[in-house]
Amino acid sequence: MAVTIDDIRAAQQRIAGQVDRTPVRHSRRLSQLTGADVWVKYDNLHFTGSFKERGALNRLMQLTGDERKRGVVAASAGNHAQALAYHGGRLGVPVTIVMPHGTPFVKADGTRAHGATVVIEGDDFSGASAHARQLVEDEGYVFISAFDDEGIVAGQGVCALEFLEDAPDLDALVIPIGGGGLIAGCAIAAKAIKPDIEIIGVEAAMYPSFSARRKGETPKCGGQTIAEGIAIKAVGDITFALADPLVDDVLVVDEEDFERAVAFYVTLEKTVAEGA
Repeated sequence: MAVTIDDIRAAQQRIAGQVDRTPVRHSRRLSQLTGADVWVKYDNLHFTGSFKERGALNRLMQLTGDERKRGVVAASAGNHAQALAYHGGRLGVPVTIVMPHGTPFVKADGTRAHGATVVIEGDDFSGASAHARQLVEDEGYVFISAFDDEGIVAGQGVCALEFLEDAPDLDALVIPIGGGGLIAGCAIAAKAIKPDIEIIGVEAAMYPSFSARRKGETPKCGGQTIAEGIAIKAVGDITFALADPLVDDVLVVDEEDFERAVAFYVTLEKTVAEGA
């Protein structure tokens, strides 16, 4: 198991011209507010609204001809679902998405709008994942994890390549942690380019799976969080193994701080950002 800077550069070439290269801006207002020199990468400007497109497309483009015909399945209630559905539709790969009961209609409908088949099954992400893996056995689909997959990790690492190309003087990257795909890929890329750069992870206090695993503890996860995109009860095995040696610190953030951050993005940057 390994993902290298060469894998990430290959992913960058593979997906070039098919995924938006999102802008990077120095935020004078957020810099004044925090006392830090803050640069923001606007991955909310991807067509489907999140960074997930890079990993989804990279993984889809690595499928064999036979696998493309069989189609893919994933468990996701949001961003991975739409990214996989959109790029699967573009490439002619059948996509089935399993979403847990209670998933907002807008997310299910948005995924269907890209041509995917949506199956509602399971009480939570774990239940949806179990059903998706059962469909692999029953229907012969290829399972594509939202995060715990080397092709996904390599694709997400392209974010850090772009960020450092546009802002080469960065001395730290602050990255959300859910399943761990984004922080694993970005940490590998960033540390290869700038070994002294700090990698700071951020988790929701209700879902501290990465930091708990670091301590050898069983995470206590649950509850409704505004950062629902990173509300994952268990960080991926692949992503944790890749990221843990490279992540310098993990901050566990309370709900009021997520809410404050969303409000600051709206009022100071005039942009809508997910809690995650």
